Amino acid sequence: MKLQLYIFAGLAEQLGGAVLAMEWDAATPLTPPLLKQRLMELYPQAAGSLEQAFVAVNHSYAADDQIIGERDEIAIIPPVSGGQPARVEITYDPISVESVTSKVLHPHHGAALTFTGTTREWTHGKRTCLLEYEAYEPMALKTMEQIVVEIAERWNGTLCAITHRLGKVDIGEISVVIAVSSPHRDAVYEASRYAIERLKQIVPIWKKEIWEDGSEWKGHQLGPWNPLT
Repeated sequence: MKLQLYIFAGLAEQLGGAVLAMEWDAATPLTPPLLKQRLMELYPQAAGSLEQAFVAVNHSYAADDQIIGERDEIAIIPPVSGGQPARVEITYDPISVESVTSKVLHPHHGAALTFTGTTREWTHGKRTCLLEYEAYEPMALKTMEQIVVEIAERWNGTLCAITHRLGKVDIGEISVVIAVSSPHRDAVYEASRYAIERLKQIVPIWKKEIWEDGSEWKGHQLGPWNPLT
């Protein structure tokens, strides 16, 4: 069946338009979670925003089990004014350090720290031309959110935001930004280190190092890998 989707605000900019056409196999009943999943597959750069969005059908917010029909009026509703920005994000575009940091700034916090990971040219005497990142995106976002929650629980009230880039990342370009804020500086130093180590441990993102004479996928490099610990 052919569907017409109405998109709003910043989400429309991410998806490339305020009205989108989409086809769905009518043999499989379409529900809001399936619709959002399909949109995240089509527009991975907007996965973080789509994760937060709600589906409206015929001018009402739709429950997860509502069946969507071809004649329904469908809208994808991002958080309205006053909503909190998504603190975890996966993108194929260059990352803005300032944008990620702004997600954790708080009037009650006197310390903020931003970790920026970039592509370095030389590693153990071998020249890297570029890095290429791949992810199991829905699970990567979920485990990144898990890290944010863990940090808030371990360091009471500490805020964390994580943005990771996928695709090709050239020398000197940013692949990951982790921002942390807390009332006091000790917590942000500890939480920032915890976040990057935990990201390497449990988030399903893989890195391919591309050299002048070959390439290699790099995985966990912190000893025996066990994401359940």
